[in-house]
Amino acid sequence: MKQNIKVALIQQVNGSDTKLNREKLAKSIETCALEGAELVVLQELHDGLYFCQTEDTEQFEQATSIPGEATDFYGRIAKENKVVLVTSLFEKRAPGLYHNTAVVFEKDGSIAGKYRKMHIPDDPAYYEKFYFTPGDLGFEPISTSVGKLGVLVCWDQWYPEAARLMAMRGAEVLIYPTAIGWESTDSPDEKERQLDAWMISQRAHAVANGLPVITVNRVGHESDPSGQTNGILFWGNSFVAGPQGEFLARASGEEARLLVEIDKKRTEDVRRIWPFFRDRRIDFYQGLTERYLD
Repeated sequence: MKQNIKVALIQQVNGSDTKLNREKLAKSIETCALEGAELVVLQELHDGLYFCQTEDTEQFEQATSIPGEATDFYGRIAKENKVVLVTSLFEKRAPGLYHNTAVVFEKDGSIAGKYRKMHIPDDPAYYEKFYFTPGDLGFEPISTSVGKLGVLVCWDQWYPEAARLMAMRGAEVLIYPTAIGWESTDSPDEKERQLDAWMISQRAHAVANGLPVITVNRVGHESDPSGQTNGILFWGNSFVAGPQGEFLARASGEEARLLVEIDKKRTEDVRRIWPFFRDRRIDFYQGLTERYLD
């Protein structure tokens, strides 16, 4: 496996037209590949708008089988550009059974693996429990030609257990396709706290596990179809952090393509000086499998 890999993050504004969103992504992926990207990561549910702002059974029509039409499209894009591609799709597994699923494609267009989102939120404007069944594939890294990818999705990024289990199973990098933003009634101070907490949490996963972290967030304003809120302003700020939590690249709140080189060898170097895995007290962690300790 290569020690240095060039990674591209694509942060884009989406509309309601899947075809146009895909065409836009395809052009960006091609551009990133021409600039040397070997691994390209897309944002959460990148084929359309973030439909979870409301509970609407009609939205299930957007779901796709895996494999199916969507994987055929992205597999072809990965092959044409000779990149490992991390996508995020609304999976129809069976009638009435749906998942929020990340699919990883190898450079030859084949499916290297998939991950079904494990932690499902249910908050105002993020009604994901209505749409998604929690994942059942566990926290297993996906082996690719650029390394073992610990792919997680959005709400998973708040849980250190998920990052730790991916790292313990040999992930060389943690990857989070994401959809998170602000509701307009939040105060400026609250908005800043939310963004800071989001970044701090993921950079902490990098530090605690000695791994690079790649996070690709949605960007742009998307209205609430029900009119009950003023919609979500997705805050972008996609970033790559190194194994000590340092920023290697960071986007703003606008559309962006980031290209950054990751040195996987730094994981070994950092873990030698900060041997957190050596010092874990696994003989006293049994309580972590409980909901709460009264």
